[in-house]
Amino acid sequence: MVTSTVGVMPVGLEQVRRDWTRLGSTEPLWAVCVDPDKRDGGWDDDEFLASGRADIDPAIARLDELGLAPGRGRVLDFGCGAGRLSNALAAHFDRVVGVDISAPMLDEARRLDRSGGRIDFVLNERPDLSPFSDDSFDLVYTDLVLQHLPTDLAEGYLREFARVVRPGGVLVVGVPESERRTFKGLVFRYAPWPLVALAQRVILRYPAPMRMHTLRTGRIAELLPGSRIAASDEYWGGDHWRHLRHYVEVGGAQ
Repeated sequence: MVTSTVGVMPVGLEQVRRDWTRLGSTEPLWAVCVDPDKRDGGWDDDEFLASGRADIDPAIARLDELGLAPGRGRVLDFGCGAGRLSNALAAHFDRVVGVDISAPMLDEARRLDRSGGRIDFVLNERPDLSPFSDDSFDLVYTDLVLQHLPTDLAEGYLREFARVVRPGGVLVVGVPESERRTFKGLVFRYAPWPLVALAQRVILRYPAPMRMHTLRTGRIAELLPGSRIAASDEYWGGDHWRHLRHYVEVGGAQ
């Protein structure tokens, strides 16, 4: 199994590691799928994994609709958490590599692995994907992960996705495009992050805060020169975010 070593971790990434280690140690399934009714161990394992299939199966069908045909050999699930999407991806690909920064999340993912050994769960505490070679995946899939990272780190990982995907491969990137003009959306847009983090801990009783920020379509295009965004589909965003799922053909720009 691939592992990682780190020297001096960037301050922002170290904070992310600490927060998601705490979340993974206390409420791993709820932290992946935040639902007020699922606090305190409310997620059933089978229900949790079924929610992953409900996300992945339509996304794979959408690739077919768009005429995108990545190989079905190897896929990277970035920010895999407890393996909700990794298990669903294993129904469509020969090998899945789930990467996360939280060791307790990966412990939970290994417990929930229903793939028959076709998923490798990898701890990566680096601000890049250097454990993986260029052109080593057919698809990179990440959903509702990049917004939890400081912007510079999120953008760096996006560039890394294009590096590790084979030419003609695909990125599927789900991120918030913008805040909605609701009370919660405006709070996230204008309130200082330390205040938001305090509110999450004290008022909402989060075991650790969850950083949130947007990543707009135009910026994604700038970060992936030579690639083509085939579609940007709106999907669930609650009452305070407008989420888009981008289907990007790497090396597919005309």
